[in-house]
Amino acid sequence: MCERYVTPEAGQAEQEFGVVRRWWQFSPSFNVGPSRYVPVIRMHDGQVEGVMLRWGLIPAWAEADAAKGSAATASITEVEHVSTTRGAWELGRRCIVPMFGFYTWQRSWQGHHQPFFVRLVNRPVFGVAAVWDRTEADGGDDVIEGCALITVPPNPLLTELQGSANEMPAILERRDYAVWLTAAPAVAKTVLQPLAQQQMIAHPVSPRINSFRYDDAHLIRPTGNICLPMSV
Repeated sequence: MCERYVTPEAGQAEQEFGVVRRWWQFSPSFNVGPSRYVPVIRMHDGQVEGVMLRWGLIPAWAEADAAKGSAATASITEVEHVSTTRGAWELGRRCIVPMFGFYTWQRSWQGHHQPFFVRLVNRPVFGVAAVWDRTEADGGDDVIEGCALITVPPNPLLTELQGSANEMPAILERRDYAVWLTAAPAVAKTVLQPLAQQQMIAHPVSPRINSFRYDDAHLIRPTGNICLPMSV
């Protein structure tokens, strides 16, 4: 599961995804959580645009009321079927959330939850598959566009850290960005696979990440041994 993550540099994200229309404005944040407005890549009139959307998709039928329905994540097994994301999927509202890395938590034998920072090897920016939707209050006075990250079964590295019950973000290979954004739904879904553990690295970090009061580069600094990609 992905509950917190780190945003990259805007310039790096624009280069990584070939952004043509720049409607976003953001700087690196080291403690991004649900309900924040976050940078998102999507297609509009055949061009790649960068926009700011709420992390937490509120479906159109909820009339801008998160209490009626909201989703920060959506499992690959449920995104087509659950009421919060079904409409977005049927309308082809797919997008990509750029990240520098994300956090997960490992339960120790003492019962504590140790946070880990996870990033990719030699990729300072990567994209996570997501869906987005637009909702408005009765009368159109309040319009919200929000997104939900797609999750997939964990690879062995994430299973070691967080257990097999929790899923991992659907990290896209570079070659699959356009497929996810533009292909037919059945084809787009084929690129939602657990990223190979050899492409990832993780290390324990300070429990300061557990509080939204903190948002600085110290949050991603190692506090223990680095978990290297597992060999096959």
